[in-house]
Amino acid sequence: MHVLIINGSPRVKKYSNTDKILEKFTQGMCENGTTFEQYEVSDKAQWDSIREAFNKNKNILIALPLYVECIPGLLMEFLETLTPKNDGSKIAFILQSGFAEGIQLRCGEAYLEILAGKLGCEYKGTLVKGDNFSIRFVDDKMKNKVTNPYTEMGREFAAKEDFNSEACKKFTGPEIFPPHVRLLIGILFRFPARKGFKMLAKNLGCEQPLDYKPYS
Repeated sequence: MHVLIINGSPRVKKYSNTDKILEKFTQGMCENGTTFEQYEVSDKAQWDSIREAFNKNKNILIALPLYVECIPGLLMEFLETLTPKNDGSKIAFILQSGFAEGIQLRCGEAYLEILAGKLGCEYKGTLVKGDNFSIRFVDDKMKNKVTNPYTEMGREFAAKEDFNSEACKKFTGPEIFPPHVRLLIGILFRFPARKGFKMLAKNLGCEQPLDYKPYS
């Protein structure tokens, strides 16, 4: 099987969590002979090549981040330039996010199933996984701890050619945290995590406090 992979992140490769995930995913996917070609929507110079590859390939995988229930605007802009297919092509998606609960990504997943039909392709499922926010901010050891599990999902995709297996469904993790965990997370975000976000904002060059409300 040969797979066209489109990284739908608006971030350039260096800063793309989605790209770090795809590095591990493709390692597993290619272990038994599957091949792929990958393009980045963030590089508009590639758009003509992506369209050509989309028209030529019948196995397509789009990986993308979910930003507060919206897929990236740059990806939407690119998709609007595609001509729907009608040649038996198949399309699957990797949907990743910083939100840890699976339920936070289900709206996006439902939209991607509709999108497959709009693109004239058979829908082959979506690999849904959150809790990926930290990937580009941590050291290699922690980054690998988060991304290494995608290697097994690459093997699963190569074997099944879709994301409909029980292994893929379990990969999402908790759909909703139990009450005691939600309470603990609430306390964590109110105090220690807030301090961490302030330090992160400062390191990124932010000069205003996190609760700054210029339009209030």
